[in-house]
Amino acid sequence: MDNQPLNAPAAADAAELLRHVERLQAAVTEQQRTLMRAPDEAARAAALRGTGLLVRQLAEMQEAAQRLDKEWRAQATRQGRLRALQEVGAAVNSSLDLPVVLQQVMDAIIRLTRAERAMLLLSDGGELEVKVARNISQETLGNEASGEISRSIVRRVAETGEPIVTLNAQEDERFSSQHSIVSYKLRSILCAPLKIKGQTIGVIYADNRIASGIFGDADRDLLALFADQAAVAIDNARLFHEVAEMKELMDNVFASIASGVITIDETDRVALYNHAAERILGVPAESVLFQTYRAVLAALGLPIDHLVQAVKREGRTHSAEMDLSAQPRSSATTVNLTVSPLRTVENERLGGVALLLDDVSEKKRVESLRRYLPPALVDRVRDLDAAQRPQRRTITVLFADIRDFSRYGEFVDPEALIQLANGFFTEAVTAINEHHGLIDKFMGDAVMALFNTPLNPMENHVEQAVRAALRIQERLAAYQRTLPPDRVLHFGIGLHTGETVVGNVGSAQRKDYSAVGDVVNLCKRLQELAGRDQTIISRDVYDQVRHLARVEPLPPVQVKGRRTLEEVYRLVSLV
Repeated sequence: MDNQPLNAPAAADAAELLRHVERLQAAVTEQQRTLMRAPDEAARAAALRGTGLLVRQLAEMQEAAQRLDKEWRAQATRQGRLRALQEVGAAVNSSLDLPVVLQQVMDAIIRLTRAERAMLLLSDGGELEVKVARNISQETLGNEASGEISRSIVRRVAETGEPIVTLNAQEDERFSSQHSIVSYKLRSILCAPLKIKGQTIGVIYADNRIASGIFGDADRDLLALFADQAAVAIDNARLFHEVAEMKELMDNVFASIASGVITIDETDRVALYNHAAERILGVPAESVLFQTYRAVLAALGLPIDHLVQAVKREGRTHSAEMDLSAQPRSSATTVNLTVSPLRTVENERLGGVALLLDDVSEKKRVESLRRYLPPALVDRVRDLDAAQRPQRRTITVLFADIRDFSRYGEFVDPEALIQLANGFFTEAVTAINEHHGLIDKFMGDAVMALFNTPLNPMENHVEQAVRAALRIQERLAAYQRTLPPDRVLHFGIGLHTGETVVGNVGSAQRKDYSAVGDVVNLCKRLQELAGRDQTIISRDVYDQVRHLARVEPLPPVQVKGRRTLEEVYRLVSLV
């Protein structure tokens, strides 16, 4: 199709020539009328013959001028359509928003072809579905109207990849028998495939249900050209939409996961820093993103440049557990760190480094808590830091000691001795756990338990400690019956209650949760007074459980470290 620019003066000359011929024809016709009235018959006949020849020549000139004018007009129409095609192609390709692109494509088709309505169908799982339908008024059509099309023509174009035009589908032998053509009274129809790299991704359909002969071969070819441009624009918009969705999904994933994620790109700058990383490291993203990673690591207090370099050098993952100082964080933090290589799409070369940080501070604190707190109580502790902070509190202390353990060890090898002691401790600890006691520590052949610390608060802590002591004796009695006589061991237990200090005690390198004070010391002395399988309680304990426990008063005793005599009782049973 010739798309050279029209010569405007030449077009004007052709029109002027046609008008000049028409004026000459009118003059000759007037001259013939005049000659017909001339008196000289011979002269009139000769003149008429001359003017007749002139009329024929003028008629030929008029026909040539009309043909030239028609050609110029046709070329002007073609070039106008091509200019329109160029303009709408530029408009369609100006956006990557898929709904906007589809709407622009439809409106452009109607402008180019003068169709009554136009529809765009895209392949979705092998089926062609109408994605957008517009009419000549640039209004979106509903599902009912968009369904009244020739599906047979649409399928043929999709299968063959060739455009179709019909001047009047009612009389076209190819389609006149089709149900949709007859039912919907379809007449002028244009349909062209949308193809990307030889694969049909959809079709463009335009029609006029009122008039026939609206479209011609030129319209078909024009629509085919436009469809090629539209297919590229639609595919680009669809790919952009998919990439945008994937990016949004990945952003949401990185934002919602509990692990901190930091990525370093090929230029050694931080490309990603998610919300979890902000929370764990205490530094906002705006202070980190797009900065050089070495400066960022220094600001974050992460001495891991050697790990990053190792990953770059070796191309494999490295892991480490690190204790981070309180600065710039609000408190000291322990993290599990994984440093991994990021590969390019082709997996041919290193594209960057990813840092994955898991804050295990709470997990480590809870794990340490499990060493001395019953499992049922671990999940009840809400503020672990506050609970472990040293504080004064009224508690009940239980000491249980294996009697004659040192002497027994003279006759049993160490492995068997430890195994035997563990068996007895297991029974004691199980009884303590049943009554929500907190295991403070094991001291060789003794175990110490606390009731009513901030980690295991309880109002009836004295009663629970008494019940735990009786339960220890009950369980040990049953356990002893399963052992040979030479393997039977016995416990002595002491109980005391009062105000003491509880919390983490120890050095900067290691701390243990414990209680310190006179209450603990007296309880230990009471345990030392107990005989085999006996429980000795203080007067303070007895005063709080006298309504539910049977006891045997013992003579007052003076214990080491105290000047006054202590009233003590042997715990017998519950009432």
